[in-house]
Amino acid sequence: MGWGDLGAFGEPSKETPNLDQMAAEGMLFLDFYTANPLCSPSRAALLTGRLPVRNGFYTTNAHARNAYTPQDIVGGIPDSELLLPELLKKAGYINKIIGKWHLGHQPQFHPLRHGFDEWFGSPNCHFGPYDNRELPNIPVYRDWEMIGRYYEDFKIDLKTGEANLTQLYLQEALDFINKQQGSQKPFFLYWAIDATHAPVYASKQFLGTSQRGLYGDAVREIDDSIGKILRHLQQLGISENTFVFFTSDNGAALISAPEEGGSNGPFLCGKQTTFEGGMREPAIAWWPGHIPAGGVSHQLGNVMDLFTTSLSLAGLQPPSDRQIDGIDLLPVILQGKLIDRPIFYYRGNEMMAVRVGLYKAHYWTWSNSWEEYSKGTDFCPGQSVSGVTTHTQEEHTHLPLLFHLGRDPGEKFPLSFASEEYQQAVERIAGIVQRHKDTLVPGQPQLNVCDKAVMNWSPPGCQKLGKCLKAPESDPKKCSWTH
Repeated sequence: MGWGDLGAFGEPSKETPNLDQMAAEGMLFLDFYTANPLCSPSRAALLTGRLPVRNGFYTTNAHARNAYTPQDIVGGIPDSELLLPELLKKAGYINKIIGKWHLGHQPQFHPLRHGFDEWFGSPNCHFGPYDNRELPNIPVYRDWEMIGRYYEDFKIDLKTGEANLTQLYLQEALDFINKQQGSQKPFFLYWAIDATHAPVYASKQFLGTSQRGLYGDAVREIDDSIGKILRHLQQLGISENTFVFFTSDNGAALISAPEEGGSNGPFLCGKQTTFEGGMREPAIAWWPGHIPAGGVSHQLGNVMDLFTTSLSLAGLQPPSDRQIDGIDLLPVILQGKLIDRPIFYYRGNEMMAVRVGLYKAHYWTWSNSWEEYSKGTDFCPGQSVSGVTTHTQEEHTHLPLLFHLGRDPGEKFPLSFASEEYQQAVERIAGIVQRHKDTLVPGQPQLNVCDKAVMNWSPPGCQKLGKCLKAPESDPKKCSWTH
């Protein structure tokens, strides 16, 4: 989902009344970022509070390659990482994930091995349908075992876009909240729906209801679901004891535009890139009785902050034996403070850019290769900026491209190298970058090795359903990333 997809962020059709009301009752973050322009590394960052280059969700295969986790990836979230639900257990929390996990699909990476008590959803996105010979369809889990596969048991109509998955995920959320309220147990709910990810889907009652086509239908259904969740918390009388945060894992995928792509507002490019459109996200904090209504913050925030902030809410300290990149946002949310901190934009194992205050310095630029671009893969459709949206990997280490995001949020006008403003800003940023690199200890890369034998052939529970598939012989290879 993109920064510009909500009415509260200026989307002209105003089709997100519930999220807009959530913003009116809570706090809007205008400068909030994900930790990576792709889904799995940003989810790993959210749950560990650490940059993907630290927690292992990156690749060293070819320079600055984005690496998502397809079915044949061998790696996943390492046992050495401490996830938010593991730590919340210490304070008696019951933890549930609903929807997309995407942190590895082999048994050792199962979310119930990493702090979650319940799971309804899938290890990967709803790609497909696959042929169950070369590629198996993605399984859907209830806790430890699969209960079916996408497209077979959980229908998604590729012609109409109809699927009731969001309604299933909504009911799971409401039931879980009911159960925890009944048992008087504190809970952490990670609601990770994927309806706006191509191929986009929505349930029958929402199809054809948006001015924005199928993508807008999906956004409207997500908005409606969040409204129902918030109202449910209020009806149960626990809204003043429940902190809710809404955001996205990466910017809108413009490669799917215009039919199935969202809006990144005034920002450059989209998902897959380290331009603002790929990493700046819509973000709303809601906590009635605690967060002053109608707040707007310019705090530089990051999904990793949700790790540290959640621990703070639970009365816990973050682990002291590792570098935590997330900061505690409670002083920002409750007292309106601003905390000085940089934002690092990584792609693979390369730090592509850094934001400090209103300045953003690009040390590398690259959207995608000429080869991919010539085949029609375009992450910046209609947005070519000479010398900025490059199709070769351009290094700017000695003279970074510098933008003032207040005056130029679209990253179209680099500051003059000769200007005093440029020299002062780059000097300040250079010191921050050097300190970051001096203390950086990269984790073991998890996204380097691929093997078709590890795909979702025979997940736990497949025997009961008669849905086990024959895996090919193991043949591990270096993963090849096209962009």
